[in-house]
Amino acid sequence: MVQWFLELSPIMQALLGTCFTWFMTALGAGLVFFFKEIDRKVMDGMLGCAAGVMIAASFWSLLAPAISMVEASGGIPWVPPLIGFLGGGFFLWGVDKILPHVHPGFPTSEAEGVKTSWQRSILLVLAITLHNIPEGLAVGVAFGAAASGNSAATIGAAIALAVGIGLQNFPEGAAVSVPLRREGLSRRKSFMYGQLSGAVEPIAGVIGAALVIVMQPILPYALSFAAGAMIYVVAEELIPESQAMKHSDIATIGVMGGFALMMTLDVALG
Repeated sequence: MVQWFLELSPIMQALLGTCFTWFMTALGAGLVFFFKEIDRKVMDGMLGCAAGVMIAASFWSLLAPAISMVEASGGIPWVPPLIGFLGGGFFLWGVDKILPHVHPGFPTSEAEGVKTSWQRSILLVLAITLHNIPEGLAVGVAFGAAASGNSAATIGAAIALAVGIGLQNFPEGAAVSVPLRREGLSRRKSFMYGQLSGAVEPIAGVIGAALVIVMQPILPYALSFAAGAMIYVVAEELIPESQAMKHSDIATIGVMGGFALMMTLDVALG
């Protein structure tokens, strides 16, 4: 099974990797069939853990390989990673300002992005979808980078990133489906909306892998771009949401645990 996966093209590897992360989103959304509510402390801990995973992945799986690639090519090590990192953050900032969305736990009146008459359920799905764009892109870029032959990027690191992103997608699925159920939607509709938020990841993953394969020189920029986009999501959305109900100690423990988990996965598999 492992050998079969290794023999696939990077684009197919990225597709399967991001389908796994989508599946984990759906698994989290499936909690709605068992619970109408999740204790806020538990949710804050899970969101904190998701933030920790993304912070660790941004460095260990994306920025560190980008820096090593530039060093190996004789370039200035910090320039491409800096440009890519800031570019990723700026891109997510722009999407955040344009895409209509509302975060779980906030009233519709506090929706962000352009004004719209869309239903609250759609706005909630779009909020988590915004999180998932850089995650899918990061996994795709990692598999594309592994195919470049550069020793700084390995297939093990790409798999570790997909596993880590998948694990942190579990609470994100629940963060959509459970609030929708609490607001009166059926379990089936709440689940469908929750898992739908992860559908963008295979699309972003395939695009990311294809871009770095076709344009190898942009690889350090692409890795750093994905890192910047993920850090933007962590700082703008995940950490504030995890601490909104004043459970900062639980959320912080979650961040530490998530970071340790992703660091261990990347070092052990990468």
